Amino acid sequence: MKRRTGDGGQVTVEFLGMTPLIIVTLVALWQCVLVGYTYTLAGNAADEAVRAGTAAEPGARDAACRQAGTDKLSGPWRGAADIGCVTADGYVTARVSLEVPILFPGVLGFPFKVHGSAGAVEEAKH
Repeated sequence: MKRRTGDGGQVTVEFLGMTPLIIVTLVALWQCVLVGYTYTLAGNAADEAVRAGTAAEPGARDAACRQAGTDKLSGPWRGAADIGCVTADGYVTARVSLEVPILFPGVLGFPFKVHGSAGAVEEAKH
């Protein structure tokens, strides 16, 4: 009988051993992307909300602010968004809070929220 020598199959065994580490690394990177994207969405929603809030009449400001803030959010982030506008001394401030999803938007979320805020001077009414 001839005896086999060499490293045949060693690469396959090493790759299978590293596969869980590769998957965990990819999942962690994906989660970091989702957190960053949620921060971007919160900031953009706050910018849109304050822009609409400064142009709206004082009585309709809060509704216009909420509507403009949620219009730019996609489905999973829209449902859990908390948007509010405050006017003080001619300055409008919008604050947006969004839930950070775990792996897939719309399924589960972390117990903390991401906050975004923006402010602008109220437009003069002629």
